[in-house]
Amino acid sequence: MIEVVGLTKHFGRKVAVDQLSFQVRPGVVTGFLGPNGAGKSTTMRMMLGLDNPTSGSVSIDGKQYRELSEPLKHIGALLEAKAMHGGRTAYNNLLCLAQSNRIPVSRVSEVLDMVGLTAVAKKKSKGFSLGMGQRLGIASALLGDPEILMFDEPVNGLDPEGIHWIRNLMKHLAQEGRTIFVSSHLMSEMALTADHLIVIGQGRLLANTSMADFIHENSRSYARLRSPQQERLKDVLHEAGFTAAETDGGVLEIDGVSTEELGELAARHQIVLHELSSQRASLEEAFMQMTAGSVEYHAHSGGGEGQPPGPRWGQDPGGQPVGLGAHQDHQDHQGKGA
Repeated sequence: MIEVVGLTKHFGRKVAVDQLSFQVRPGVVTGFLGPNGAGKSTTMRMMLGLDNPTSGSVSIDGKQYRELSEPLKHIGALLEAKAMHGGRTAYNNLLCLAQSNRIPVSRVSEVLDMVGLTAVAKKKSKGFSLGMGQRLGIASALLGDPEILMFDEPVNGLDPEGIHWIRNLMKHLAQEGRTIFVSSHLMSEMALTADHLIVIGQGRLLANTSMADFIHENSRSYARLRSPQQERLKDVLHEAGFTAAETDGGVLEIDGVSTEELGELAARHQIVLHELSSQRASLEEAFMQMTAGSVEYHAHSGGGEGQPPGPRWGQDPGGQPVGLGAHQDHQDHQGKGA
């Protein structure tokens, strides 16, 4: 299990991570979400001892990362796929890691085959595409057959087959009882993969809950009705105590009532329905709703006459460089593709 307690990180006057506490438990895929600049990458780097916290602590199976004598056997991580030595072959990159952690050499060929890179095992990694680099990074995370796996944007650069593969791999590893912690900006993919969510904004914890509860608590679900007897339908709904909002195209939207109840009501009054559907919000909609007040870097469409453009990346609204304040957003962008 990963346990984060009061984790805080300052870059000068910039607070990148602010009193963050949570646990990542085995047996489920835990998604780690937040807008750009939220502190996700800095948090993950502190988990692995790559950045020192200003205060607070992170423990992996009760120990700090630097206390693990053979860390790849405890936790495998992919933070930056291109962190491999470009002058070494895929095989030799993994061989060096295996030897440093007393992992059997046979495991190198096993993970290369697992990620589909056997055919290019003897090729230098500097010539790899982004997707091939991702596969090699995933292979390095799997090398020690660890109980904990941490991935930052694991599907970046992968083709549809690769995305399907890594999604099923993470689910399978979680079913084996392993701890899976994954950060991604692809909400549609996260919705298919994660069971539990940890959401942060501006370095602070916003949510620590199941996927279903997160969507339910941070979004709107409603029923849609459409009928050729629209006016009569509105009268019947009003008499039954339901408030219907009419949208473009004559569709009625009603909150807080099931489609079964609405269908039975229409049937009792012999009203023909051309549409009766339940609309449930997506993870993306729920995420946007929750983090609306925590987005640090906003894009602007250009502004009209007399309206100044928004601040450039790396500047405050007055146009002055923000120095280390921009460092966090840069970290969250590294290797992810804008």
